[in-house]
Amino acid sequence: MVPKRLVILGSTGSIGRSCLDVISRHPGRFIVRALAAHSNAELLAEQYRAVKPDYLCLVDGTRAAELRSRLSGEPVEILVGEDELIRLATLDNTDTVVNAVVGAAGLMASLETVKSGRPLALANKESLVCGGPLFSRLMKKSGAKILPIDSEHSAIWQALACGKESELRRIIITASGGPFRNLPLEKFQSITVEQALDHPTWKMGPKITIDSATLVNKGLEVIEAVVLFSIPADKVSVVIHPQSIIHSMVEFIDSSVIAQLSKPDMRLPITYALFWPDRVESDFGSVDIEKLGQFTFEPPDLEKFRALKLAYQVAATGGTAPAVFNAANEVAVNAFLNNALRFTQITDIIENVVEKLEVVSQPELNDILAADKKARRMAKDMSGK
Repeated sequence: MVPKRLVILGSTGSIGRSCLDVISRHPGRFIVRALAAHSNAELLAEQYRAVKPDYLCLVDGTRAAELRSRLSGEPVEILVGEDELIRLATLDNTDTVVNAVVGAAGLMASLETVKSGRPLALANKESLVCGGPLFSRLMKKSGAKILPIDSEHSAIWQALACGKESELRRIIITASGGPFRNLPLEKFQSITVEQALDHPTWKMGPKITIDSATLVNKGLEVIEAVVLFSIPADKVSVVIHPQSIIHSMVEFIDSSVIAQLSKPDMRLPITYALFWPDRVESDFGSVDIEKLGQFTFEPPDLEKFRALKLAYQVAATGGTAPAVFNAANEVAVNAFLNNALRFTQITDIIENVVEKLEVVSQPELNDILAADKKARRMAKDMSGK
């Protein structure tokens, strides 16, 4: 079997590390052509020694000298800066690009990958959230496919294989509920950074962990599902499932509901995306059905988690509204992590920025980038106050 040639953007993050772990368990099945990271020169050098790509990219130029020193004499081309990261998305002799970059910075790399016609294994949900209006056009033109790595969207993707697009009634995205599912609303004002980072189920980076605590992550997933599966927002439901074994469900017009189950291990959806259209032997996420116990479901509390309700409104509005929602959230989460905001103020800032900025309903890329920039500036001003 001919090895699949990969470019992995965001290789030092949790998804990137899991991706390389999957690759290590299937020797001879993949060739890693390039790795890219933001600033972790030490880990990027270790990853180079494991898979020996032709290219490395470090977005943070201040760490480039350290990376070159660590790999002195090695036959690798070291690139620096965000422009070079984006260029790797169109690298010749590549079969699939994995985009695991955190935040809106991954948008341009996703767009370039889709333009090139290559499959895009996507863990960067902000790409579709911000650039949703652009992707459907580009995919029709290039024939590219997006292979979702998020556990929820991978579950939906797998479940949809059981029926036709015309037979879909609705998508049901599950949520663990985060660490504050049972916390009374009156105690939200005193939530600390440490408490918000203590997720009951998943081990993730700080930004997405805070998004899980506010349920912004579910809002982003709703917006992403609208784009990825060409479905209106009112046909996407969110249900709280604390056990995190059912990762999402699809209901068809005959009322059949198809669910995808596994333990919460990101290596399972990564494996599915990397080997698609095939399945391979794997123990990732393996469940003992007899020992699973009870499954519970409940509706999300939209009074406690107002950001999810706002995300539905943003998804229905479309245009540049999702990019504004995402940008304001990124700034607010960063401010909270630096103890500059209270937990509840994250959603306050998102609401204020979304309300104040005018929506461009049929945006081009420049409109999306301009909306993102304005939203960040406004959110930073609000965070400072």
